[in-house]
Amino acid sequence: MTDARHDEWAPPSDDDAPESWDAWQDAPDDGWVPPSDDDAPLAGAGSSASRGAARSSDRSGARSSSTRTLARPSVARAPGIAATAKAATPLEALTRVWGYDAFRGEQAEIIDELVAGRDAVVLMPTGGGKSLCYQIPSLVREGTGVVISPLIALMHDQVDALEQLGVRAAFLNSTQSIDERRDVERRLLAGELDMLYLAPERLPVAQGLLDAAPIALFAIDEAHCVSQWGHDFRPDYLQLQVLGQRWPDVPRIALTATATAETRAEIVERLGLDGARVFVSSFDRPNIQYRIAPKQDAKAQLLRIIRDEHPGAAGIVYCLSRKSVESTAAWLTTQGVDALPYHAGLDGSVRAANQQRFLRDDGVVMVATIAFGMGIDKPDVRFVAHLDLPKSVEGYYQETGRAGRDGEPSTAWLAYGLQDVVQQRRMIAEGDGDAQRKRNQTLHLDAMLALCETVECRRQQLLAYFGEPSERCGNCDTCLTPPDSYDGTVPAQKLLSTIVRLQRERRQAFGAGHLVDILVGADTERIRTQGHDRLATYGIGSDLPAAQWRGIVRQLLAQGLLKVQGEYGVIAITEASSAVLAGEREVRLRHEAKAPAKAARRSESTMQLDDVQQQRFQALRTWRAATAKEQAVPAYVVFNDKTLAAIAERRPATMVELSTISGVGESKLERYGDAVLEVLAAA
Repeated sequence: MTDARHDEWAPPSDDDAPESWDAWQDAPDDGWVPPSDDDAPLAGAGSSASRGAARSSDRSGARSSSTRTLARPSVARAPGIAATAKAATPLEALTRVWGYDAFRGEQAEIIDELVAGRDAVVLMPTGGGKSLCYQIPSLVREGTGVVISPLIALMHDQVDALEQLGVRAAFLNSTQSIDERRDVERRLLAGELDMLYLAPERLPVAQGLLDAAPIALFAIDEAHCVSQWGHDFRPDYLQLQVLGQRWPDVPRIALTATATAETRAEIVERLGLDGARVFVSSFDRPNIQYRIAPKQDAKAQLLRIIRDEHPGAAGIVYCLSRKSVESTAAWLTTQGVDALPYHAGLDGSVRAANQQRFLRDDGVVMVATIAFGMGIDKPDVRFVAHLDLPKSVEGYYQETGRAGRDGEPSTAWLAYGLQDVVQQRRMIAEGDGDAQRKRNQTLHLDAMLALCETVECRRQQLLAYFGEPSERCGNCDTCLTPPDSYDGTVPAQKLLSTIVRLQRERRQAFGAGHLVDILVGADTERIRTQGHDRLATYGIGSDLPAAQWRGIVRQLLAQGLLKVQGEYGVIAITEASSAVLAGEREVRLRHEAKAPAKAARRSESTMQLDDVQQQRFQALRTWRAATAKEQAVPAYVVFNDKTLAAIAERRPATMVELSTISGVGESKLERYGDAVLEVLAAA
């Protein structure tokens, strides 16, 4: 095993301009994926597939028929039982380590595949419990489960979270000293690890080490990073096909929270998982309310949402540029919001400190570029806001999916304006990619624009993008306040005619702002200097306000009737425009609807608590915060709110009673049981 360090993700060069497509592709996603109680199953199935079974691609073989739920023990777990002992069945591991009685969704079937030595590809939404799908087989199969993850900055915290559960875990990446890496290698070879997290960049130098150790499975997290046309492409993921070639008898599982059918096929092909069983869970996140609003004063709009709907709550605000991140975070701070900036240009120690505060403190709002967030496992993020247009539906879905991992009501809010469209189109045109890459980027952006401009159910269209049929949700902005549409053919013709006249008569092209000034008949120095007040179309749109004209430009861009050209983002017609100018095509436009403000909904996990139980709950939260601070871990790693609410409601008086509460596993019972009972006795 060499000690040579291999390059990992370096942040793009620091500037205040919007990060380019390539910078976005290369930005370090040093987020956090600790397995937490929020991956806990709610209902479903368990299995007892035999440990260490030979690998097989035969899907017709007999499957486990073990009991699908397990009664909680009626006696306290003996403190001497090691939580890291290999479990005879997945259900035993689930109950003993995590403290839950049953799996949910397809978790049990996925786990069966791995325990039996077979491969799996898993598409499951954020908060759906993906991590259990490889963690539990790692505790059932002989050997160490190896997790390939691009999220290197806080692997230490991932390991801390597992150790809270009594799982022996470690990581290998370039942030460690030589002595630290050698200690991990020794523990792996001695069979002292249940799980090992490994950055993909270190796989080439770790192959000899892995050859010498018994490997239970390989888990490839964030598997969509292998897609060259995806929104989070990581070149080092392309080498992961070697896992199946070098270790053909070790089962593999590839997991992602977001992938279209095309990306799914690319994952299977590039990782050599042709024989894998594919599991696709619903992409629906019913607890998230999706809202997209016309951008007016985006920061003021955001502040109203924070104050009116989520006061004192944790949230994430995404901005396009680093300069916008800094200014937005500073402004929110002056407004009394506990806001922190995060972008790739900040010093690494500042990024790490801000991320730690966000993860470990309550009520922190992180303002960030997309360099932040992949794998963020904070369960109580109540809102995700975008102050600029995301580049793709996949990116939007993944970023908004960081809200409400605990299943409680949450908000995904996006402010979207004309300049967003112009800027994104220009970034594609000026990017370094080849023609095929730019076509793919354009298709991704077009789909995002369609989602923004839809008059149909926002959630329904979002799910349809991933190939999932659904009914109207009744909870998104377009369901709550259906937007009206109107025949916008004449306004469209006026705008298109202005562009054509400028090009044909003057050989000129301009951006959206100047075109709107011409249409409304504005008296500006530029119009007088250029003589545009003498154009036949000057002032022909004065019946509509300038703000509405900007909305019309934005909608025509989204419909492909206009395009952005050149370095300065001038607006030009497209081939499709000719049919509109000739009166052969109707143009439907939407009125800008204002969704009513939604009051923050109370957490469902605490809605049923009476006043006395609420006091217990708050006392438990206070104890949890102090305990987490003392141990330097996020509060939810100790216990999540749902578990604390259940404890507050039932008020167990003994270790036996506490052990029966969902989310109290063996290790946590031994570690925290006495302290919890003391809090309850005093409350």
